[in-house]
Amino acid sequence: MPVLQTSAVPNNDDFQTRLAGFNRALEKLRQNHARIAEGGGPKMRERHISRGKIPVRDRIDMLLDPDAPFLELSALAAWSMYDNRVPSAGIVTGIGVVSGVPCMIIAHDATVSGGTYFAETVKKHFRAQEIADEQRLPVIYLVDSGGGNLPQQDLIFPDKEHFGGSFYMQSRMSARGIPQLAAVFGPCTAGGAYIPALSDEVIMTKGHGHIFLGGPPLVKAATKEEIDADSLGGAELHTYETGVSDHIAHSEAEALGKMRDIVANLNSPRALVTNNDVLPPRYDASEIGGIIGDDLKRPYDIREIIARVVDDSEFQPFKPDFGTTLVCGFAKIHGHPVGIIANNGVLFAESAVKGAHFIELCDQRQIPLLFMQNITGFMVGLESERAGISKHSAKLVYAVSNARVPKITLLCGGSYGAGNYGMCGRAFRPDFLFSWPTSRIAIMGGETAASVLTDLQRAKKADEDKIKALEKKTIDQFTEQEDPYYATARLWDDGIIEPEQTRDVLGICLGITADFEKDTGPRPVYRM
Repeated sequence: MPVLQTSAVPNNDDFQTRLAGFNRALEKLRQNHARIAEGGGPKMRERHISRGKIPVRDRIDMLLDPDAPFLELSALAAWSMYDNRVPSAGIVTGIGVVSGVPCMIIAHDATVSGGTYFAETVKKHFRAQEIADEQRLPVIYLVDSGGGNLPQQDLIFPDKEHFGGSFYMQSRMSARGIPQLAAVFGPCTAGGAYIPALSDEVIMTKGHGHIFLGGPPLVKAATKEEIDADSLGGAELHTYETGVSDHIAHSEAEALGKMRDIVANLNSPRALVTNNDVLPPRYDASEIGGIIGDDLKRPYDIREIIARVVDDSEFQPFKPDFGTTLVCGFAKIHGHPVGIIANNGVLFAESAVKGAHFIELCDQRQIPLLFMQNITGFMVGLESERAGISKHSAKLVYAVSNARVPKITLLCGGSYGAGNYGMCGRAFRPDFLFSWPTSRIAIMGGETAASVLTDLQRAKKADEDKIKALEKKTIDQFTEQEDPYYATARLWDDGIIEPEQTRDVLGICLGITADFEKDTGPRPVYRM
């Protein structure tokens, strides 16, 4: 297979300028990740530990196999919202290997508002279940939650993808044979009681784990009955008398050990592929920052990025001399075959037709797709319209929508307008979607949006001062809303990752999707 060559020169001024700008963005990302890792802060963490409880990320570490990877999802959910009082939306989700089996882990952080559910918590919980359902991953719930955040009841309670929707998903997954397992470390109150109650197998920790539809305060208000939490719904009651719990543990460490034993005996066919013969890229991923920088207006060759992600930097291009602003080709990542579709400029009609054709080939050959987005959109103007850009761009959108192979999307740069759609944005249900810290996503750039709106006002002979105010307001709005942290806080992606982590993250995702249920029926002919 052809090997990609690099033209990057790490010692030149342009590379160093780009690298400095990118490193500032990278340092910001690392600082933000360090902040959310503190959970509810030192005071709440100390209080949590003083009760003999283990912090949520330490629980996950103890649950996972030694040295096994953990792909945390949506780590910065709810970032900068609620005055940053709800780091990670109060819940940690991700994919990790437990007793040799890749599992989806959904774990509450009781140091954050008592582990209660905000709107973003529900959305994050639901997204983790959606991935588990699509990839048939066993789900492990590490439960330590006070239930719904009552002031947000209209945002978490009644709709189909609110809290009740997560119970629906849990029930459906169990019925499909996808194991649902729960270890209860804290309260499971009201609707939260259904997380363990709907699980296939449940472990409760003595002294801290409680399950009840109504806690002691509600019972007292409703029936005047005074009762303590252990007597009402503790581990001994539910393990020895009601049978709600299947196992009792006298410590959290014991509960996590029991969970590992349960997973080991699932008779699961799932296992991550490991291939010690895989060759790493020939070029250093640490150079990516010096190639892309932090200014989206400065172009770069996407093949430089591909060369630092794929095995041995080998890449078999498809139609390399046609529709050149869209790079398509075959490669492997950690031994897994993948078809790559990557932007190298605006999408013309030829690029769209080429992309649709390439998707057809990958669909026929059962090869997963990786979309690498750095796109301002489809080309506009008289020449493009005469070339049939509307119809040809629709072909690409149709192909993306109907591809029956796993799809993974990576936002390497900009993701604007219909280009987001043609390159498998969130609306097109990629199995996973990740962003880099210098990426941007919006319907269009702020300056372009301001130009459109101010031109309309000038056509109406509006006051020039009002036009200038509108211009500033629009640019400020788009600058705020296209920021990757704005997007990830609202779970428009599955997390912001570092470029140096990208190869391993993609390897995990491709390993998870490797045994997808293949549809061998006839393939539509997109290119026609």
